[in-house]
Amino acid sequence: MDVRKEYLEFFKSKGHEVISSMPLVPDDPTLLFTNAGMVQFKDIFTGAVPTPENKTATSCQLCVRAGGKHNDLENVGYTARHHTLFEMLGNFSFGDYFKKDAIAYAWEFITKNLELPIDKLWVTIHDSDDEAFELWKNHISEDRIKRFGDKDNFWSMGDTGACGPCSEIFYDQGEENFNSDEDYLGGEGDRFLEIWNLVFMQYERDNEGNLNPLPKPSIDTGMGLERVVAIKEGKFNNFDSSLFMPLITKTQELANKKITNSNIGSFRVIADHLRAVSFMISQGILFDKEGRGYVLRRILRRAVRHGYLLGLKEPFLAKLVDTLDDLMGSHYTAIKEQKEYIKEQITLEEARFFKTIDSGMSLFEEELKKTKEKFSGEIAFKLYDTFGFPLDLTQDMLRDKNLDIDIAKFEELMNEQRTKAKAAWKGSGDTLAEGDFKSLLEKYGKNEFVGYEKTAQTCKIVSILDENFKEVEQLKKGDEGWVMLDKTPFYAQSGGQCGDIGIIEEESHIAEVLDTKKFFDLNLSQVKVTNSILKINETLHAVVVNRYEVAKHHSATHLLQTALKMVLGENVAQAGSLNESSRLRFDFTYAKAMTNEQIKEVQDLVNSMIARGIASTTEELPIEEAKKKGAIAMFGEKYGDKVRVVDFGGVSVEFCGGTHVRNTSDIGSFYITKESGVSAGVRRIEAVCGLAAINYTNEIINSYNHLQVEVKNQDVLAGVKKLKDQIKDLKKELEVAQNQSQAPIKEEMINDTKVVVDVVKNGDIKKIVDDLKNANEKLAVLLLQPKGEKVMIVAGCKNTTVKAGDWIKNIAPIVGGGGGGRPDFAQAGGKDVSKIDEAKVKALEFVKAQL
Repeated sequence: MDVRKEYLEFFKSKGHEVISSMPLVPDDPTLLFTNAGMVQFKDIFTGAVPTPENKTATSCQLCVRAGGKHNDLENVGYTARHHTLFEMLGNFSFGDYFKKDAIAYAWEFITKNLELPIDKLWVTIHDSDDEAFELWKNHISEDRIKRFGDKDNFWSMGDTGACGPCSEIFYDQGEENFNSDEDYLGGEGDRFLEIWNLVFMQYERDNEGNLNPLPKPSIDTGMGLERVVAIKEGKFNNFDSSLFMPLITKTQELANKKITNSNIGSFRVIADHLRAVSFMISQGILFDKEGRGYVLRRILRRAVRHGYLLGLKEPFLAKLVDTLDDLMGSHYTAIKEQKEYIKEQITLEEARFFKTIDSGMSLFEEELKKTKEKFSGEIAFKLYDTFGFPLDLTQDMLRDKNLDIDIAKFEELMNEQRTKAKAAWKGSGDTLAEGDFKSLLEKYGKNEFVGYEKTAQTCKIVSILDENFKEVEQLKKGDEGWVMLDKTPFYAQSGGQCGDIGIIEEESHIAEVLDTKKFFDLNLSQVKVTNSILKINETLHAVVVNRYEVAKHHSATHLLQTALKMVLGENVAQAGSLNESSRLRFDFTYAKAMTNEQIKEVQDLVNSMIARGIASTTEELPIEEAKKKGAIAMFGEKYGDKVRVVDFGGVSVEFCGGTHVRNTSDIGSFYITKESGVSAGVRRIEAVCGLAAINYTNEIINSYNHLQVEVKNQDVLAGVKKLKDQIKDLKKELEVAQNQSQAPIKEEMINDTKVVVDVVKNGDIKKIVDDLKNANEKLAVLLLQPKGEKVMIVAGCKNTTVKAGDWIKNIAPIVGGGGGGRPDFAQAGGKDVSKIDEAKVKALEFVKAQL
């Protein structure tokens, strides 16, 4: 049975709208990852957005719990049900049905569709929820309904806000299979397995802790797919089910090892982590030193370490991606579509870790032998800093030894290493007090953006904020601050496009607009008052001055992405962008540097799109219709029911809220100025168009003209080639002159070996030594050469008992240096040129003693 499909179709038959899984990176600053099915409906439950027309929904949501306060990473491999990535089945009601229908739907699906035996099912409710008790009695006997307190059966979104009792459905896996002290209903054992939680969102908790009934109670449910599949297949461990065993079997094949009680945990960790890593990469998360990228790196490196324990000593995880595609690619098409890219990224990161894992494991084992109480914080830090072992990986390795790390010392060293805090504000609003902007939004509502149609607008100042974002009545001449206009033509920085700049004026020039940014759906413009005074409720004229050139670069970025996909393949995905009036920057996923031919081909393709004069159309479409149209979306971005789609004649179709040209011909021309690496697997293109492209070509023409003068107005390439040939000839002449100026080298025969020990002032003494070795059957040669205040020494030996390396080691210290090498060749450097003659004498004495 396909439980996922069965669930979604069941609730669709009950009138629920099937909603796609939202991105793993939520548009929520309080969350590192999407960690529950209700995350994408949070704004509906809190009333931040209007209730949709269809008040019921169902979804199968991909969730990650491997960072922040929701972190199951350290439990994976040790328990039967913890995962870094899992699928949460859910059905939701936004003020439509409530407890009666939620309970009835759950019971019908579990007993009819899943056909789970009733005598294995138990239900828990909040100890005060008599209504739920009466409703459950219609489906299950009273003795199987248990009451619990707030800890187990009361859900809340936070300290205040929506909350309510919940009801959990448990499956009894059998007393005969579990007999620990925790194997009771509500215990921590695995006998009674919670499979479904129904949240009855019926109260609003105020600041004083009072529970006030909601006017429209709602339903939020969640059922773990992995648990249900395991139960249906008669497995007591999620990892033994068909969702994981193909990955485990493939790993077993790669490692050529049998599964035993001692190594089964490693197989399970690899299967779990491969799923998480692949989905995170498919959704635009990249390996990094911080944030989500660091969590991704931790997960992969933990999997690699467990592979290492199984004897896998080279990159192997990418070899499991095809199996994952077979398991999940039909439902989550991003895995199938980006399979090759996922493999590339995994292999690159694995290879980086494998370079250091041997040394790191050796250091770990050495320290472990010395450890009696706590593992050294210094060594844990060195494992992290030098060998790339995340702290929790070292902790995981110590877990079986029942040892802790001296975490205080580790943190002390980490704090010493951390760079100074970044600037408090980067324009995202994340580090500012949320309440300030929320209160502004509640006080004035959203201000209207009219900039798609206009670059000038008569408007009124609704609010003024000082540099610290505190609301004030006015700004005087010379002051800087922020203004909120009722209707604003200024585009707020987002989607890679820089914020608009311009002026706001009355009869005289009053203020410059330095930037525009968005805070909680409010477009605020940063201003500097140049004369007069800005006051609340004043009516002014707002004018944008940078829009047209910014629009050219933004539109060129869309064309660039299309060209990159055409040249490098469909796996190329945007990883960041910047569009300003004088340049664009586009980051994209690709494993290696582009060739000059590829760069030229991309540039030519973009210019051909510009030359064709393709008209643009912009429309708002339902998100599913936009996807059918082929519109490209940025992974990690949150989109509403309707999206803005920018279409250049079908050549480029993207979700985009930015401003664009009406026709590609408006862009003018396009030049790539640089292609470089940003991080592992991410490349960057920098380019110019419009006026910036004219300036760029003028600079090149000027440089060309200057170069033409330097080569005396002849063909520039021919002139440069001529100069290079002249330089090459002069170098040869210089080398000949240096060798000719060299005085004859003194040599003598000792026994049957030619011995050469001398000071050579000119020429390449390494070449001289090689020439002598080639010309003689038995030779011992040591040459010294003054180089300013330093000395260079080279020794060579052939078919003799004298060893060049030993010779150098004995002579180099005389001139304050050191060195060594092979028996046939060695070299060294010294710092004291005044001792060069003494070194020559000692060198001759050494060789005579050897012969």
